[in-house]
Amino acid sequence: MSNLKRRAALALATGFGSGYSPVAPGTAGSAVGVLLFLPLVAAPLWAQVAAIVVVYFLGVAASSVAAEVAGRKDPGIAVVDEIVGQWISYLALPFTPATALVGFLLFRVMDVIKPWPARQAEALPGGWGIMTDDVFAGIYANLALRAALLVVPFA
Repeated sequence: MSNLKRRAALALATGFGSGYSPVAPGTAGSAVGVLLFLPLVAAPLWAQVAAIVVVYFLGVAASSVAAEVAGRKDPGIAVVDEIVGQWISYLALPFTPATALVGFLLFRVMDVIKPWPARQAEALPGGWGIMTDDVFAGIYANLALRAALLVVPFA
């Protein structure tokens, strides 16, 4: 792999450097995910889904490179998974300051507790495991946010 490709992969895997945060790199990566979702808010649903799918597959490759460079199966610097999971938590929902905050918090909780099958997905090889557990966390956060909006329509 060329040095340029490796640097590009690390830039994506680390959420453009947010994964190097000395405190809570996953939370920093999720915050970058919120910011990167802003341009997608006005996009049609199909474009949001396409962006998630593209970044997911690029993230699998980039996270694999980050794991190799760091010498760890799931290095803390790899936060592109948080970006994708955060995007999933907002998918097909109204995006307001309130839903942005609640969705952010719900995703962080789901990413930490990793309900089934998120924890099991971590066992997938390389970047697949790094990325896929956060896809499940994003799905759970999206469902929890939907439920919260039904109970208290704050959006």
